[in-house]
Amino acid sequence: MKKIRAGILLLITTFFWGVTFTVVKDAISKVDVFVFLSQRFLIAAAIMLPVALTRTNRINIRLLTHGFILGILLFASYAFQTVALKYTSASNTGFLTGLSVLLVPIFGAAIFRHSVGPGIRWGVGLATPGLFLLCTDGSLSFNVGDILGAVCGACVALHLLYTSHFARHADSDVYLLTTLQLSVVGILSLATAGLRGQEVFVWHPGLLWTLVVCVLIATIFAFLVQTTMQKWISPAHTALIFCTEPVFAAAYAYYAAGERLGILGFLGAALILAGMIVSELLPDSDVSETSVSVAAEG
Repeated sequence: MKKIRAGILLLITTFFWGVTFTVVKDAISKVDVFVFLSQRFLIAAAIMLPVALTRTNRINIRLLTHGFILGILLFASYAFQTVALKYTSASNTGFLTGLSVLLVPIFGAAIFRHSVGPGIRWGVGLATPGLFLLCTDGSLSFNVGDILGAVCGACVALHLLYTSHFARHADSDVYLLTTLQLSVVGILSLATAGLRGQEVFVWHPGLLWTLVVCVLIATIFAFLVQTTMQKWISPAHTALIFCTEPVFAAAYAYYAAGERLGILGFLGAALILAGMIVSELLPDSDVSETSVSVAAEG
């Protein structure tokens, strides 16, 4: 039941990320992306901090280190994706970022000796071409931006793996762990915006509701759910669930802006959903992964 609940909450989180994609895209057309990220994550961290401090019993170096590592990986994901968009198309970037679904089981096997069951293999086998069709409509041309997009995908994969690994520690506090990583992303975004000559602490009235939605739902709720639920569900399954983000984004873009998918896009969306369903129906390696994590912690 815990795994089912985790899957449902992560799917809800992915839905919110997909729906807010169009909103965020509009926001960063008005202000520098790192200004927006600074405001989004610093406000979220400021809201979370008193909650985390009142709920935690202890703060130790290991927990601080875990939060710092997750924050670095999360910021790197946003940064490489942003820079990649300068040199390559949004479709290429979306596909290469989504390749984290393929990289999670590979990195998991290499770093944490996770076993990969048939459910994950079939799920990834269906979702990967689905991402290609949905994000690129069947065409792909490579340049330097695509390398950066692939690095972004690797950072996303590592963030998923280490979130799961750190969240399963016996002394892990998910509220403080979430707050720490949000703080790191906010501070690094602030520093990056400063280096780019951008003023962060400026009020943009047009971004009010975008920030409210992104801070409360797409940041605090979403990352708190991810950190908490990855105690009960494997990183590979989480990556497959997160693959549905472009499906939700496309659906909302159709509803809000009238953007339509072609036949290949619909086929890609169907393959992603099929991959997620197949991964749940076939045997997986959650037991192996959990035992390996527990053994590593001991």
